[in-house]
Amino acid sequence: MSVTKDDVAYMANLARLRLNDHEIEQYQNDMNKILEYMELLNQVNTDDIEPLEHVLELPAKYRKDVAKPPVDHQEALKNAPDADEDYFRVPRVID
Repeated sequence: MSVTKDDVAYMANLARLRLNDHEIEQYQNDMNKILEYMELLNQVNTDDIEPLEHVLELPAKYRKDVAKPPVDHQEALKNAPDADEDYFRVPRVID
């Protein structure tokens, strides 16, 4: 399987990208190299290999999921860069 220039142009259109001819050719070459490498990986015998959850053996360090009381309203407002008595003030983003 190989990627054609039309395939690259189609994917670029789906991603709303404007590519020139040189970029299309470059992406075509890159994608074909990736597919060649995938074909090489498909040749590796993995019958006796157990699937991994993670590539490194890392000890799981999860904290206990313990419910805590919510932050007090006034305490939360203390951390706001700008607030009135009841609410956070934020810059207007919609006209």
